[in-house]
Amino acid sequence: MSEPAPPSSFPIVRVPTRPGPPLRFQLRPVAPSLRSFLATEAGGAVLLLAATVVALVWANSAWSGAYEDLWATTAGWHVGPWTFEMNLHEWVNDAAMAVFFLVIGLEINREVTTGELRNRRTVAVPALGALGGLAVPALIYLAFNAGSPAQHGWGIVMSTDTAFLVGILALFGPRCPDQLRLFLLTLAVVDDIGAITVMALFYTDDLWLPGLLVAGVLVAALLVLRWLGVWRLTPYVLVGIALWGAVFASGVHATLAGVLVGLLVPSRAARPVDVAVVPKYAKRLAQETTAEREHLTELAARAAVPTSERLQRVLHPWSAYVVVPVFGLANAGVRLDAETLRTAATSPVTIGVAVALVAGNAIGIFGAATLALRLGLGDLPGRVRYSHLLGGAILAGIGFTISLFIAELAFDDEHLIEQAKIGILAGSLVAAVLGSIALRAFGERWPLCSPGSGGPPPELPPLPWRPPATA
Repeated sequence: MSEPAPPSSFPIVRVPTRPGPPLRFQLRPVAPSLRSFLATEAGGAVLLLAATVVALVWANSAWSGAYEDLWATTAGWHVGPWTFEMNLHEWVNDAAMAVFFLVIGLEINREVTTGELRNRRTVAVPALGALGGLAVPALIYLAFNAGSPAQHGWGIVMSTDTAFLVGILALFGPRCPDQLRLFLLTLAVVDDIGAITVMALFYTDDLWLPGLLVAGVLVAALLVLRWLGVWRLTPYVLVGIALWGAVFASGVHATLAGVLVGLLVPSRAARPVDVAVVPKYAKRLAQETTAEREHLTELAARAAVPTSERLQRVLHPWSAYVVVPVFGLANAGVRLDAETLRTAATSPVTIGVAVALVAGNAIGIFGAATLALRLGLGDLPGRVRYSHLLGGAILAGIGFTISLFIAELAFDDEHLIEQAKIGILAGSLVAAVLGSIALRAFGERWPLCSPGSGGPPPELPPLPWRPPATA
């Protein structure tokens, strides 16, 4: 028997709308793993800022000598005839920062394998924006320093500090579209790839061929482990430590080992059969809680999670909350007395770095990304507007961590390093302020980057009529 038609006098029921601003749809919500990455970076930015302030105050106080003496302290070990020593500054820059670059490599690996970098149209706009953010700042820096001994520092202005960038975006909360955060994180990832490549190719002094050969063998070992489907972390950690030693001995900067390990650790999801056995082991553990069954259940659960994700879960908090703040403490202590500031105010290095970070990134990223959108090479789904894009491009001029890192590699002259660091601090501060102002002042005023991707939600369809349960 067919369902009776609703009487003509029966009103159509619609879902009532609550007062307030219209809901916003994100066509492709940010993945939980990416949200976790962003949250950790934002938290680490607070500690990095605090460490930077402490370093500046300490280096300009009556105890400045203690600051310099601390980082000049040597540490190492002696085993029979073998000795290995570095000062604390080198331990931070060469060893601890390998963990930071390892986390970057893991994030690149995940995004390329299972994340946003798989989609050509999604990655096209931030990738081209990153290329603009690499090329234009370097050209601006060279315009100030070409032909001088400081021209080798063009790589200083080619990187965006992900922690500070994400931390500032977190201050805007829901006013900042998730897709803008994703755009800027993807841009920072591509940007880091470029900066790491520049470090390996242009900031390596003397090469030791045997060390490179050993490093090549160890990279091949990582590939074999990956091909065999080894999911335990221990083999990758042991090979990674050996790779760090080989790269360090070869003359290439040792942090490159961290990137290589991060890129080569398996990141693809586990096979369905590996996931299916986890409940079986858990059920057996529930039946009899023995240490052996607990261990087997734990191993089964680990095998069901990608190796790179487990490694990142362990290392990312250490990188964000310990390594990067300690790096800031060790490298941001710049003398800011009257003489130093007068020299910096007329120094082509300081001016070139500051202008390149602020104007170079704003022009390069916004221009290249806009060109990619206009040519239809990609899109930015969600409610990302050109005003958001401009504010984000200016914020990308915060080039703190890797910029300080490359400054130490680019120059041997302490005065040039000091002038470059002042330029980094000044340019990063100006970029943070101007980018924040741009996002607040123009946030919702300019057109959408991808028309039709945003706007208020469509009207919900009427609920179907059903006959009453009782006559």
